[in-house]
Amino acid sequence: MTSATLHSDATRQQAEAWRRQTSLRRFYTALGVGLLLVAMFATMWFADEANAGHFFDRLPHILDFLSWLVPKDWNDVWRALFDIASPNDKGTQEFNFPLGRVYVWGGFYIPEYFELMLTTVNVALVSTFIGFVFAVPFSFIAARNLTPSPILRLVVKRFMELLRAFPEIVIAGLFAAIVSIGPVAAIIAIGLHSIGALGKLFYEINENIDMRPEEGLRAVGANWFERVRFAGLPQVLPNFMSYTLLRIEINVRISTIMGAVGGGGIGEELKLAISRGFGAKTLALVLLLFTTIFLVDQFSAWLRRKLVGEQAFLMSA
Repeated sequence: MTSATLHSDATRQQAEAWRRQTSLRRFYTALGVGLLLVAMFATMWFADEANAGHFFDRLPHILDFLSWLVPKDWNDVWRALFDIASPNDKGTQEFNFPLGRVYVWGGFYIPEYFELMLTTVNVALVSTFIGFVFAVPFSFIAARNLTPSPILRLVVKRFMELLRAFPEIVIAGLFAAIVSIGPVAAIIAIGLHSIGALGKLFYEINENIDMRPEEGLRAVGANWFERVRFAGLPQVLPNFMSYTLLRIEINVRISTIMGAVGGGGIGEELKLAISRGFGAKTLALVLLLFTTIFLVDQFSAWLRRKLVGEQAFLMSA
């Protein structure tokens, strides 16, 4: 048997093995998708049977709320946004826009929804600052290449995992029983979760730094704090700031949700407007929330590019 024949047989065997492996992979994929669909429909059937409103019976009416969301007078959306009196006001809470004004000095006032949005943004900023301040030292302690003690690294990592294991709403519910509902409970909850989330991102960055500066400082007798300050921090600070700005975007959204469950800010007012069927107020709040999140996203993206550099974004694109 010639070498060409042996090579041809080996090629056919490899091709056949590849086809069998591909067929087996497709079979397992189809089986997994099928089981997932069965589980999903079984869950929906159970929910339909357990739901007093009958999920499937009400499904065709899922967009019925749009009928009341559309205001009779579209100018009421702007009036609600800037607390301007509406000609449609008949003494009800649906059109009592001027009552929410927050007077600052004389006749100058901040519209109610803008003041609530500022509260929401402040909750996000303060909680992110808390997360950053504590996550930075924890991340250096948890880094394998910077902290030789495995017990200390294990304790810090498990602690950060514990902080990010529970949703912010659960943490807020716990602290609301202590400090009452409001922005303080929201700040504590989001801040604790931010420590765990940022800490994980930060220590993964620390474990990939160039260790040559750290070795040089160690050689001249620098202690651990000096090595971290002068060898580690300058390398990772731009990426730290990039992840922190990204976390601010996330926390703005989270603080809105926290407001809906008693954390103060614009979320609480949005929940009330939707539950009462106030179309103009709901649209004004959604418009303000969308604009604010868009501006925060754009600003933080611009600032991240300035800190990290355009080249990093070009390489990842």
